[in-house]
Amino acid sequence: MDTQKTFFDMLVPKVDKAIDRVIDAYKFSQSLGLGKLWICFSGGKDSVCLYGVVKKAAGKMCVPLLDFAEFHYNVTGIDPPELVQFIKEQFPFVCRDLYKESMWQLIERKQMPPTRLVRYCCAELKEKGGEGRFCATGVRWAESTQRKSRGEFEDIGKTKAEGKILFNDNDEDRRQLEHCIPKRKYVVNPIIDFTDEDVWQFIREENLPYCKLYDQGFTRLGCIGCPMAGGKRQQEELAKYPKFRNAYIRAFDRMLINRKESGLETKWQTGQEVFDWWVGNRKENQTIDSQGVLF
Repeated sequence: MDTQKTFFDMLVPKVDKAIDRVIDAYKFSQSLGLGKLWICFSGGKDSVCLYGVVKKAAGKMCVPLLDFAEFHYNVTGIDPPELVQFIKEQFPFVCRDLYKESMWQLIERKQMPPTRLVRYCCAELKEKGGEGRFCATGVRWAESTQRKSRGEFEDIGKTKAEGKILFNDNDEDRRQLEHCIPKRKYVVNPIIDFTDEDVWQFIREENLPYCKLYDQGFTRLGCIGCPMAGGKRQQEELAKYPKFRNAYIRAFDRMLINRKESGLETKWQTGQEVFDWWVGNRKENQTIDSQGVLF
């Protein structure tokens, strides 16, 4: 039996379902006058897979891709240079949305380093844009336990009592949603049920380009030094990109000055001490509270 063919045959229904989710979102967006879909694109494997699915959906609807959807990349300033270059070369039509504050400015203003529990950087650098639009993301259940609570379709900003999006012109929830468009964004997660193997199989079958960092041992692409990656991975990334390592240390130095000027407590004396704690070289039982106080 051809294992490769069997695996792809099993993937086809998932791809078809993903395409249908995108088409449903597009029709809903059009019916509400929200225009083309807003595609959240980061340049990683999931975004590339999402691009391929959206392209197929546009083809099935006989709508030119860039009339069907617009692709947006949130510039963070701390993504790997290879990833940034990959997006420029392979996806030149992607809109580059600039940040209002850099990571270094955020660290200084927030007066604490970003952590796994206090991820202000994600909120400020990655999750902006798309308000009042129907967005598509590459979120997948297989990525993390937390993401297993995510759904195929989401209404960001609604209350729990308002229920979920229903594609029914006569539904009361539908009418409620129509009145709240400016304050919300609707989200479809087309590849939410794809495994890592599904993503790579789809990329190979569709001959889609992907960032070369995956061939260099990277399993995830994102902000350099992201605390969600864990101390070991942080250290590896910051060793590969020393300019970013030094930029973090300088930002932590300014953060400490800002804390002292604000009268906030801390046992850290230098940015290097903060950095060492941040990447996992911390003393036993050393921790940080929600206000950034080391104790």
